[in-house]
Amino acid sequence: MAVTIGALRESAPQESRVSLTPEVAEKLVKEGARVLTEHGLGERARFPDALYKNVTWADSAAQVLREADVLLTVQPLSEEQIAQLKPTAVVIGFMQAHARRAEVTALKNRGLTSFAMELVPRISRAQSMDALSSQAAIAGYKAVLIAASHLQKFMPMLTTAAGTIRPSQVLVIGAGVAGLQAIATARRLGAVVEAYDVRGATREQVKSLGAKFVETGVSADGTGGYARELTAEEKAKQQEVLESRIAAADAVVTTASVPGRPAPKIIPRAAIERMRPGSVVVDIAAEQGGNCELTRAGEVVEHQGVRIVGAVNLPAELAYNASEMYARNLFNFLKPALAKGELAIDWNDEVFAQSCLTQGGTIKHEPTRKALEG
Repeated sequence: MAVTIGALRESAPQESRVSLTPEVAEKLVKEGARVLTEHGLGERARFPDALYKNVTWADSAAQVLREADVLLTVQPLSEEQIAQLKPTAVVIGFMQAHARRAEVTALKNRGLTSFAMELVPRISRAQSMDALSSQAAIAGYKAVLIAASHLQKFMPMLTTAAGTIRPSQVLVIGAGVAGLQAIATARRLGAVVEAYDVRGATREQVKSLGAKFVETGVSADGTGGYARELTAEEKAKQQEVLESRIAAADAVVTTASVPGRPAPKIIPRAAIERMRPGSVVVDIAAEQGGNCELTRAGEVVEHQGVRIVGAVNLPAELAYNASEMYARNLFNFLKPALAKGELAIDWNDEVFAQSCLTQGGTIKHEPTRKALEG
């Protein structure tokens, strides 16, 4: 019997992305699956029902939950939704286990198998499944556009009859996927860009995009590609150099975060007070507590003439492309487990093994299990 793959309209107020696009729905049907969804699935991401071909339309969200063998989501399911799933169902999406403990417990108690897209291992074979990276790229792009919209200055240099307008100075903190996309976007807009990361190995990537790497004279590179713990003296030296570059910037984009942990505090109040009035900080890590001491998630705070934007769920602001990328990530993750329309998960595959959050009444992800059960 063909596996039933379900998808729901996202119910979170600020979520306009969708887990299933018409393109991916068609691919799943070609793999032999039955695709079950509710009307209006993709409307908020500008995918009308008419674009979804060969899918089965459910009478209600409850029918999707009741019949789905595999349920695709963007945001974590609620406890009420989890209770409606059959115990043999598989849930795939962002789980936010560090923040949604009650929901993880509900998944475990129901005996459900769940896969967290944020746990997909970052190996070469899984790059096409890396939803964290695909969504981070969108966040980095959008963050620079937000900074430009709040600045009362041009980003590029302009030569006009009224004189020359100097380009804006942009500092990007963190040179991961979001940071590199922010650098590239700011450069496209004509800004002069600097970037900083504790990992010196990112220096060449930053330079390749036309930005200057901020040298602090301190290296955090350790063994095995990981950053080492800095001494108090090294941290002070590093912070002093970084704060001088923050003070010189018209716009700062901060992207430093680690899934499941509070974001590191990089910009203290004192650093904001050194910035020129009219400057802007866009904090992508606002939902994890923020990289700036003054950040408030979902709000724009003004302090001594400096605006601090607590950016929340930026990928949802480009929902069409974000949905396309995320749905492809889900398809690439799920496809190896589809055999002639039936579900067959290979638990020897490290992608499935490492991204599994719950299975058979247990929490498989050890850090989550320790956090919830001790």
